[in-house]
Amino acid sequence: MGYLGIIVFLGLVTLFASFFTVKQATAAIIERLGKFHSVRHAGLHLKIPFLDQVAKRMNLRIQQLDVMIDTKTLDNVFIRMKVSVQYQVIKEQVADSFYKLENPENQITSYVFDVVRAEVPKLKLDDVFVRKDDIAIAVKGELQEAMQSYGYDIVKALVTDIDPDEQVKHAMNRINAAEREKTAAEYESEAQRIRIVAVAKAEAESKKLQGQGIADQRREIAKGLEESVRMLNNVNIGSQEASSLIVVTQHYDTLHSIGANNRSNLVLLPNSPTAASNMLNDMMAAMVSASKLEEADKTNYPKPPKDHTH
Repeated sequence: MGYLGIIVFLGLVTLFASFFTVKQATAAIIERLGKFHSVRHAGLHLKIPFLDQVAKRMNLRIQQLDVMIDTKTLDNVFIRMKVSVQYQVIKEQVADSFYKLENPENQITSYVFDVVRAEVPKLKLDDVFVRKDDIAIAVKGELQEAMQSYGYDIVKALVTDIDPDEQVKHAMNRINAAEREKTAAEYESEAQRIRIVAVAKAEAESKKLQGQGIADQRREIAKGLEESVRMLNNVNIGSQEASSLIVVTQHYDTLHSIGANNRSNLVLLPNSPTAASNMLNDMMAAMVSASKLEEADKTNYPKPPKDHTH
């Protein structure tokens, strides 16, 4: 009875040892007596107890390896780059991925170092930032060709970080700040120029309108004087006397306007009636002299005859 129990126990152990399960996205490598036998994928499987054993369970999901690399650029700037390599065991080459490489991560890291240190020294620092995708493509191309024969597929290679030396970063920030200050100064100068032009245009327009106003005012004054002289002539007052009367009237109107404004500056003007008469006589003499000079000029420099040649 005791031997029977032992036999049943050993039979149950052997039965349970014959079955094993493999998880989803995983592959189990089966060795028989130390030699590769087969690859089993997700599900329940049967093996020969004590002869077959699970040597390794390989992960078939996409994995990521982050590689930190110190290198320098064409303009001798030392930078630290982080390259993230996403790789996956090829389902049909699970055995190759297990038996051909002892440490696949070290192998991938070596290839990444080799490619990056060959590509980055060809580029200047600014170009490294601009062309980081080209570097990633070069890494992926080199790794894909080398690792596929070992059972690994390179899904993606990404340059996830570019970190220059601290002093270089400060210098780049200063350059950027200086460039922005220069642009701001240019915009401020342009705005100031626009303001100056606008003020000048406004002032010119104001002077133009002011001149038109003065011209209109003098035109109306002249019409008023003409009307006044005509009215005085109608009451048998000669032109000379009418002009003197008008000048005297305007003279006293001017004195009245100056005196009525309490903010006026000190102005010294003659206030006797004879002063207005003298002013009129001086004006008439000046006009007569100007008329004589104009006649003299016409006499000395006659106009050229018109050309009637056809």
